[in-house]
Amino acid sequence: MSADVAVRLDRVASRHAAKATVSELSFAVEQPRSGLVWSFGPADQPYFIASITKLFTVAVTMQLRSEGAFALDTPVAEILGEQTLHGLVVHDRLDYATKITVRQLLSHTSGIADHYEDADADGASLADRIVDEDRFWSFEELLQLTCRLPSPFVPGQPGRAHYSDTNYQLLGRVAEICDGERFDTVVRRRIIDRLGLQHTWHLTLDNHDRYEAVAPVFHGRRRLQIPLTLASSLPDGGIVSTTTDQLRFLRAFTSGELFPSAYLDEMSAQWNRLSSSFGPLRYGIGLMRFRLPRSQTLFVRLPTMIGHSGSFGSVLYYAPEPDLYIAGTVNQTQPRSLPYPLVARILMTLR
Repeated sequence: MSADVAVRLDRVASRHAAKATVSELSFAVEQPRSGLVWSFGPADQPYFIASITKLFTVAVTMQLRSEGAFALDTPVAEILGEQTLHGLVVHDRLDYATKITVRQLLSHTSGIADHYEDADADGASLADRIVDEDRFWSFEELLQLTCRLPSPFVPGQPGRAHYSDTNYQLLGRVAEICDGERFDTVVRRRIIDRLGLQHTWHLTLDNHDRYEAVAPVFHGRRRLQIPLTLASSLPDGGIVSTTTDQLRFLRAFTSGELFPSAYLDEMSAQWNRLSSSFGPLRYGIGLMRFRLPRSQTLFVRLPTMIGHSGSFGSVLYYAPEPDLYIAGTVNQTQPRSLPYPLVARILMTLR
């Protein structure tokens, strides 16, 4: 990488880091094709990757699929039992639990409400409440909470997708049943140790006292203190990592190192708009796509990126066309779109 490119990237990142809403910015970029390597902020500072955790769950799910544990269209009730899913998707007094498939959980097309983001009868969500109250939620309690929320549609309704952390709670339980171990143990054996991710780990009830060692996350001007809530989120939001480890994981995820590379084409073949997401985002099978229209980039064409983001201002994306990997965080929940202008500026700098 030329010194000029590094200076321009540093300048772009510094401007973004100076925003009042940014807590602590850490970003890293790699382009194996050209040998480009760049980072800003502490590369060894652990941070909460939030919903990027779902990519780890996806990788485990695809490994189990490749081993013959199930197919994408296997009804989840065949693995978890009908009673586990009972009441999650009810329309006109009909329970559609037995219709939900592994594919639908991965792609958020199951019709299951989101225990974390969806508002209850009082008009508040769990995401709202954790700002003032931290507590641990068991898997069963999260399902009960979800059952009290209205289902947005029946499973597999064409063109409909609703982002739901509950989908990934269920995928985590599928992995536990198939592997016979707690989900964080499954991820450590199948991914973390396999890739040598020395600074990646789940926050759990056993180690939640390590919360203070991780970069602080803010909700506006308030620092979030939610170790118990995150310990409840093993499959959908509970992993801690660094930009270096995140890039290593994403290279493995997109290259066929973790599961058959042919799966990635299937996972990215169809993209649905999520009912409550940031506009340029779409969801495939376990993957987000980020693509800005030219009207938002001064009519400059930017490459499409695939990967995932998290509600704590974390991003992890790969642009296949230029062979570019980006990992980073702003450690801030508001606004949700906060890291994306920086991602776009990095893309424009490197085009």
